[in-house]
Amino acid sequence: ALKPLGKTLSKPGVRNVVLVEGVRTPFLQAGTTYADLMAHDLARGALQGLLNRTAFPKEAVDYIVYGTVIQEVKTSNVAREAALGAGFSDKTPAHTVTMACISSNQAMTTAVGLVASGQCDAVVAGGVEFMSDVPIRHSRKMRKMMLSLNRARTLGARLSLLGSLRLSHLVPELPAVSEFSTAEMMGHSADRLAAAFGISRLDQDEFALRSHVLAKKAQDEGLLTDIVDFKVPGKDIVSKDNGIRPSTMEQMSKLKPAFIKPHGTVTAANSSYLTDGASAVLIMSEEKALAMGYKPKAYLRDFVYVSQDPKDQLLLGPTYAIPKVLERSGLTLADIDAFEFHEAFAGQVLANLTAMESDWFAQNCMGRKAKVGAPPMEKFNLWGGSLSLGHPFAATGCRLVTMVAHRLKKEGGQYGLVAACAAGGQGHAMLVEACPQ
Repeated sequence: ALKPLGKTLSKPGVRNVVLVEGVRTPFLQAGTTYADLMAHDLARGALQGLLNRTAFPKEAVDYIVYGTVIQEVKTSNVAREAALGAGFSDKTPAHTVTMACISSNQAMTTAVGLVASGQCDAVVAGGVEFMSDVPIRHSRKMRKMMLSLNRARTLGARLSLLGSLRLSHLVPELPAVSEFSTAEMMGHSADRLAAAFGISRLDQDEFALRSHVLAKKAQDEGLLTDIVDFKVPGKDIVSKDNGIRPSTMEQMSKLKPAFIKPHGTVTAANSSYLTDGASAVLIMSEEKALAMGYKPKAYLRDFVYVSQDPKDQLLLGPTYAIPKVLERSGLTLADIDAFEFHEAFAGQVLANLTAMESDWFAQNCMGRKAKVGAPPMEKFNLWGGSLSLGHPFAATGCRLVTMVAHRLKKEGGQYGLVAACAAGGQGHAMLVEACPQ
């Protein structure tokens, strides 16, 4: 039953911004059914799925903002290429944003700004990540030589350049999930964070197992309704996520540490995996949505972005963002009915929950009088999370927001809170409010 709506977060003089619909392709483990596609293919699938589900007139979309993290060089503005491929009007401008794991959050809040300011009435936002094929570059020396070869005028100049070629020039540069400023792998940082907060291997494995069990339950009960089918050319139609695999604590305990060997606690089983997928949402002003006959899913309310030291506080974004967004809206943690946190690593989630429960951390690291408190687990990531559903970097944000909107509707709650950490020591939190049904 819906609880009576008490306070609401609408602001006088500010347009109500609503989430009308949110969809995503199935999230698949990298190197599986999507392996031969490109990022824009998945993005196009999500955008087409959004159009099909809403029957929204393409020419009524004022703007498109899309996120991506690992850029495919051929489609550097993937928003525009995917929009054209999906059949949007060529009169609708589109740009691409990047902010690590909160790229589609940035796309959505950019859309919120465009609508709230009156610039636009209807904006499509989303994000895509394609980890099955990432840009692998020639070494810098090799690239330099190739560019010089291109400019060389005479045969002699070309031969002399080729003569300077060494075997070492042929070693490629591989991309890695590591911080540019510290050169540390994110998994290594997550392991250090877990150790700093005393999160055991057992705690992490239990949390990861919970994620998979809840995701499997949500999948079996048909709750993951944001998924739109994706037809892979020459292959089958994909209609569900393929990384949800509830294991046993015993099987998980056999895995070796993935980053800090031999005594680390972060393993392949308690980390999110490399994933291919795309998501898209339709964001509108409430009055325009109602005038066009749509029933919005939720209001998108206050949001914040935060950033900290990328060495020791790389993944603590939620801990810093949540008190700020609650203060901005005048709510407390107890007012929140549904929490959806991005699960990069089980250790990262548990470290954040521990930090949020700590007065010492609040006072000494955040300059606050007291802790904000940790979300109760009975309201937390109840349909699985990035550990189980998958984590295509730039597509996860829209999944979180759509999922919290669906949960509020199903559970009869009023307020939802989305939070995520991101590379670079950045973080984000957003409040979502149920629309009165």
